[in-house]
Amino acid sequence: MAPDTEAYLRTAIRAAREAAAIQLAARGTDLGVSTKSTDIDLVTRVDKLCEERIRQVVAAEFPDHVVMGEEMGQEGSGRMRWIVDPLDGTVNYAHGFPFYCVSIALEADGEIVVGVVYDPERDELFTATKGGGAWLNGRPLQVTATADVKRALLATGFAYAEERMKLNIEVFARVLPRVRSVRRPGSAALDLCYVASGRVDGFWELGLNPWDVAAGLLVVREAGGTVTGDGGAPYRLDHRVLVASNGHLHGALLDLLQLDTVLARV
Repeated sequence: MAPDTEAYLRTAIRAAREAAAIQLAARGTDLGVSTKSTDIDLVTRVDKLCEERIRQVVAAEFPDHVVMGEEMGQEGSGRMRWIVDPLDGTVNYAHGFPFYCVSIALEADGEIVVGVVYDPERDELFTATKGGGAWLNGRPLQVTATADVKRALLATGFAYAEERMKLNIEVFARVLPRVRSVRRPGSAALDLCYVASGRVDGFWELGLNPWDVAAGLLVVREAGGTVTGDGGAPYRLDHRVLVASNGHLHGALLDLLQLDTVLARV
């Protein structure tokens, strides 16, 4: 790993752990829950505190870098951009459901080079660097070898926008009888890391944002998986659909999902 990449990774890990400490400390307190785009799109004071702390950690090490965060957006532009979801799985967190995380990625000249996803409830740190593999608490990750979609355990998520939610319910109903099962845990960043770690064979979702997926995207790819977007092309952060898998069943999964047909109706 290049010295710069080592420094970037250390900074991402430190920022993720410090944000997670805020999350753990605030459990059981008044979270100041409010709504954003819809009544089910929640934000808490903890989301904002975590993003502020991540920005402070990054700025202290790399003051010339740009940060895009879910809660505070992005100011300016630059070749080095941190993409941050300070608390992915806010609805879970607000309800005390223990499936949420911190997601931090670094993009260099449009390419994601560092990804860190930290699950504070299980003390699981997923990391990846471009060309350096994917890791969970220092152990290398590898996707599954499942090739038959009928034997696949999949995950999905549902967008806050009502129309896309309804569309994915149709997809879910079509897919469920044709695979081993489907899970809906509620954190896209962790869902991607679960693909990378072999806990699920594939994952799909509509209408994700860059901060939801930037870190997990690199973790999956570095673990040997495949991630595609609109039209089955390699996933870009502006795509409307994401499909991640172990690669072995990816074509069959795309055929089953028929997501481009669904999105044509939006």
